[in-house]
Amino acid sequence: MIKINSFEEYKEHYKLSVEQPEKFWDYIANEFVWHKKWTKTLEWNFEEPKINWFINGQLNITQNCIDRHLPQYANKTAFIFEPNNPNEKNEIISYQKLHDEVCRLANVLLKMGVNKGDTVCIYMPMIPQAVYAMLACARIGAIHSVVFGGFSSNALKDRINDAKCKIILTTDGAYRGNKVIPMKETIDEALTHCDSVKNVLVYKRTNTKVTMLNNRDLDWEEEIKNQPTICEPVFVDSEHPLFILYTSGSTGKPKGVVHTTGGYMVYTAYTFTNVFQYSPNDIYWCTADVGWITGHSYIAYAPLLNAATTVLFEGVPTYPDASRFWQVIDKHNVTHFYTAPTAIRALEAAGLDFVKPYKLSSLKVLGSVGEPINEEAWHWYNTNIGKNNCPIVDTWWQTETAGILISPLAGITKTKPGYATLPLPGIQPILVDDKGVEITGNSIEGNLCIKFPWPGIIRTTYGDHERCKQTYFSTYKGLYFTGDGCKRDKDGNYRITGRVDDVINVSGHRIGTAEVESAINMHEDIVESAVTGYPHEIKGQGIYAYCITTNDNKNSDQLKKEIIEIVNKEIGPIAKPDKIQIVNGLPKTRSGKIMRRILRKVAEGEISNLGDTSTLLDPNVVDDILKGRIH
Repeated sequence: MIKINSFEEYKEHYKLSVEQPEKFWDYIANEFVWHKKWTKTLEWNFEEPKINWFINGQLNITQNCIDRHLPQYANKTAFIFEPNNPNEKNEIISYQKLHDEVCRLANVLLKMGVNKGDTVCIYMPMIPQAVYAMLACARIGAIHSVVFGGFSSNALKDRINDAKCKIILTTDGAYRGNKVIPMKETIDEALTHCDSVKNVLVYKRTNTKVTMLNNRDLDWEEEIKNQPTICEPVFVDSEHPLFILYTSGSTGKPKGVVHTTGGYMVYTAYTFTNVFQYSPNDIYWCTADVGWITGHSYIAYAPLLNAATTVLFEGVPTYPDASRFWQVIDKHNVTHFYTAPTAIRALEAAGLDFVKPYKLSSLKVLGSVGEPINEEAWHWYNTNIGKNNCPIVDTWWQTETAGILISPLAGITKTKPGYATLPLPGIQPILVDDKGVEITGNSIEGNLCIKFPWPGIIRTTYGDHERCKQTYFSTYKGLYFTGDGCKRDKDGNYRITGRVDDVINVSGHRIGTAEVESAINMHEDIVESAVTGYPHEIKGQGIYAYCITTNDNKNSDQLKKEIIEIVNKEIGPIAKPDKIQIVNGLPKTRSGKIMRRILRKVAEGEISNLGDTSTLLDPNVVDDILKGRIH
């Protein structure tokens, strides 16, 4: 993969990518194996929106992830699987073994009747079989929809039905720290309301007792054991959907973000090489889960496209104790470590006694993903983990962008704590005011938009293209709107200031306020609720819920417990409110709209300046909320 080696080269790449974008991306895309070369590089408009890259090109992404490496790297390690339990032996998976396992599973899917264009749901923990599942789908032209293993049966059901999944790949259970999480049981609950699913393939991970339905449920090992290790790749159009990944929005229903094969491959591979400055003998570790976009792009696909060696980690950072990350880094001589600010803050809070026993001398590059990293955590990470010797790439991107858009290039771009710094080649960011007028120059602040497509840009939201248009391309005409506010400093560095819509970033995961409110309102004693984010020292943002109850006689602690239980059931533990305030009313305008900025300021503790409340239907509501505020 073409690699930038200096800041001067970065400026040359960036200049070419802006002035002659088609020539630039042709140059990058030619690094890969194509079954049929594209006839035109790009057609696009942001009005419909319609974006096509590498038109009429045909390829198979797994051929580029695996097959093309085999002549040189068959015996090279593709993955080092580090299990949840440190006493369980880790597994080394070579590129040849990866090829064989993916082909065997692909043959099982074909036997089960999965065809090109069918959707397959993957609901699995962070084990090698989860990656095999993604790649096996891609091998035969099926579209995978990975659902994070922490989601509830209701959240899972909604995603299965929206994507019209034909097959589900899952496990009996999952290990997470000192817990065993039921997976198959959750699938069974979801499938009572899913008509599209024909079969469920179950891998035994925890030996949890599960119910297997005749004619529907199949044993993974039984099905795979006699399958051949050859499955010819199915070639698909460059714009053929590779996967659907659901992300929360400002309305209750999750959006199925669709990424297509050719552009996704080219963009993620290029960004991986250059942001991390990866070299062939490095050991790379991204601590994300494949249920999120970071796991798709920077565990499953981009490292393999670069013939990299990746640590695949099943566990959590604090099990058996808060030294686990550092123990794994030393154990496997990790050179590149990519994690979330939430994890960094949690490990900082645990204290340096958990860090001191470990050398961490193999590290060359540190990365941060999921949310802007605060300066205090940045300095702790830099000093105690990087030993002031490892550049930190503070990466900004989204599910919808496929790959990193703004970030330092490790060791090349000058870093600045709290700043994502500069756009990658091919990315043309602008800041606009609330009317969509571009704010020019530096030392400014506005709404972050992108004015030109890159190969990894979202193509649609599954089954609802109008929603894609309204969400990303209608706020500001002719621009992709990221939904984030942003500052640009005097040197042109970008600092993301957070969401400007009703989405909360909890531990790097986007949670729609409407989705949480909808779950809370299902409680029989809750008449209405409003949810907002507030600064949380570990998670980045916590969830603060204001709830109006119809039952004043109910014990408030019991009510709060029940609210948390219902959110866990409807969405999953990741969305549970951190603070729940029972209120008599919500601050509404005379037209009935909740004035969320007031609730946000109360939750954040900024109560000295709540702004103009004269338009409220009942200004006294605010005084009552302030009196009951949870500190």
